Order: sequence, then structure tokens, then C-alpha cells
Amino acid sequence: MPLSKAPAKRVNRRTQRTSESRRTPSVPLAPESIAGRWTFLTNHAHVLILLSRNPSLVLREVAVEVGITERAVQRIIADLEEAGVLQREKVGRQNRYRILPDKPLRHPIEAHRKVDDLLNLINSPRTVKG
Repeated sequence: MPLSKAPAKRVNRRTQRTSESRRTPSVPLAPESIAGRWTFLTNHAHVLILLSRNPSLVLREVAVEVGITERAVQRIIADLEEAGVLQREKVGRQNRYRILPDKPLRHPIEAHRKVDDLLNLINSPRTVKG
């Protein structure tokens, strides 16, 4: 009787992780999102929302909250600055971020809305319809 071989593990050469290993986010997931592992908003939106709530957060804190690396947060902030959605101001040794709320959202489906509309929607208190 032939012995069955276990499926070979694939290794990503850039990260040196096997296909079985997954990075677990440091932020707990809501129960309904555990099965699918996706969210409605991008990491760009998550970073923007956090910085709108606290403009003096350090990158490390943003990374932990969003569940991504500090380097990914740096790239996202650079993207947001390049798009004119965010301005960085140096205050001593730290950065302070200012959101430019009148910029339109980037995708054609939501381009009729502004950054401020998104932030107001996300940051508004929940209302329960009954």
C-alpha cells in the first residue's frame, strides 16, 4: 500500500512564509467578519479615519489599530499626501496630520462625495431604526 504524501508547503520567497502561515491582525475581528476575512473599507480608509480622530497618532499606533505594518502605513500616508487628501506637519519630533475634507473620493462610483462625507458617515453616532 503506497504511503500518502502530505501536500507540499509553498514558500513565498520574498516573505519566507509558508502558504499555511498567515499573519494574524493585532486588532480583534468582529465575529461576522472572521469567516470571510475582508472588510468594506480599504486600509487607506482605515488610516484616514484613525488620523481624523487623532491627528497626532504615531505610525506604530496606526499600524497596530489597522492591523498592518508600519511600512504599509508609511506608503498609505504617502499615497494620501500625493492625492491631496492629507497634509503632514512636523511638530517637534512628531508629525501631525491634517485631513483636507473637500477632496472628492477617488473611485468613479463615489466621486460625487467628498472625504468629509465619508468621515462624517463613519464617525457619526449609531442610530437604531426600529
